[in-house]
Amino acid sequence: MNTTILGIDIGSTKVCAIIAEKNSSGDLKILGAGIVKSQGLKKGIITNIELASNSIKNALNDAKRVAGTQYETVVVSISGAYTKSIQSAGVVNVPNHEIGIKEINRAMQMADHNANIPNEYEKLHILPYNFKVDGQEFIEDPRGMNGVRLEVQVHIITVQKNSLSNLEKAVKLAGIKIDNIVLSGYASEIAVANEDERELGVVVIDIGGATCNMIIHAGNSLRYNDFLGIGSNNITNDLSTALHTPLSAAAKIKINYGALDNNSSELIELPIIGDDNSTHEVSLDIVSNVIYARVEETLMILAKMLEDSGFKDQVGAGIVLTGGLTKISGIRELATAIFDNLPARVAKPREMEGLFETLRDPSYSTAVGLVMYGGGHFTPYEIDSNKKLRYKNEIIESPSSLEDSIIEEGIEVIKKDGSIVSPKDRLADLTMINENNKNGFFTSLWNRLIQLF
Repeated sequence: MNTTILGIDIGSTKVCAIIAEKNSSGDLKILGAGIVKSQGLKKGIITNIELASNSIKNALNDAKRVAGTQYETVVVSISGAYTKSIQSAGVVNVPNHEIGIKEINRAMQMADHNANIPNEYEKLHILPYNFKVDGQEFIEDPRGMNGVRLEVQVHIITVQKNSLSNLEKAVKLAGIKIDNIVLSGYASEIAVANEDERELGVVVIDIGGATCNMIIHAGNSLRYNDFLGIGSNNITNDLSTALHTPLSAAAKIKINYGALDNNSSELIELPIIGDDNSTHEVSLDIVSNVIYARVEETLMILAKMLEDSGFKDQVGAGIVLTGGLTKISGIRELATAIFDNLPARVAKPREMEGLFETLRDPSYSTAVGLVMYGGGHFTPYEIDSNKKLRYKNEIIESPSSLEDSIIEEGIEVIKKDGSIVSPKDRLADLTMINENNKNGFFTSLWNRLIQLF
């Protein structure tokens, strides 16, 4: 059965909507795309819901006209500007000594429960990076294995509730119902990193118009994500200031002459700010120097972020650069030098059937990654923004809460002190709570559950 997926990348400089079809074999085919200039967004943050909604609606309408079809699943990006990451862990008993999806789900729910999430944040992705079975670490996939104790360590990406609400309002106002929200850097990583790079450990940096998103993937999952509010628009501003030319002219210079290694003394003629009738000449090597200074500064900040992350020693595959800024000639060589000679490459979105020439540009990595996510390309296990457990191409309904999960029949739970609470004991606890405090049942239940763990 074929499924039609709509991916919407809501960026600071453009909104890109892509409609793709997933066939019964799991292969994706791009059917249509719409790209419009962003309005109502600044540095990844929505500043005007109505304008942002209009941009989303216009991009969607263009994509629908090209595709000639409707969509069934909607995946939307959210900027790293809104997010904060937390590490957590969970451990559960395996009643039947065979680990299945149910046990993996419970372990991840336990890690979710144990996480210290600020009140103003909502969980976006819960990504396990290390499973342990009976104390044995680095289990790639515990499903089907025998054991009595399953542990999991997870990387949790959270997002500000208010910012999430603003995004949902803007999309809803455009007449769209969201199925999933995905961190933009995560989507880019899906589109450009290959399996060997993920296994060896890789840093994916998406440098867009106004923001940079950094993702570190090591082994089975994402281990780190960060955000920087700098992008190619900063180069435009620098050129406008340094060359005393309007922003529109500076943008054209960046596109037509953007290079880090241009030593040409060739002169180009530029308009002067505030004087439409006058021009002046500027040497291309000056243009190159201005661009070099900004790109060097940006990469140095990103290199410091990698150093501070604590994962630098785990990125054997090096750096993958994507996003609009990577079209500047010489950026790969400069990145290699600044990141202490780590291997670096500039990446375009992965090839797939129907991928338009326009979408092969690095600036569309996030948009392509969104439809890939909707088509089943994600880490081996994940609890997504809908609180559903994803396993490869399967999406499994999770319990609506930890309380629902632990009261399932026959499930034993390991407490923090290592002792085991049997189903009978737990049911007795819950019955006692219900009888003693019917009016405050949910509050008492929650407090009792916390004591169990």
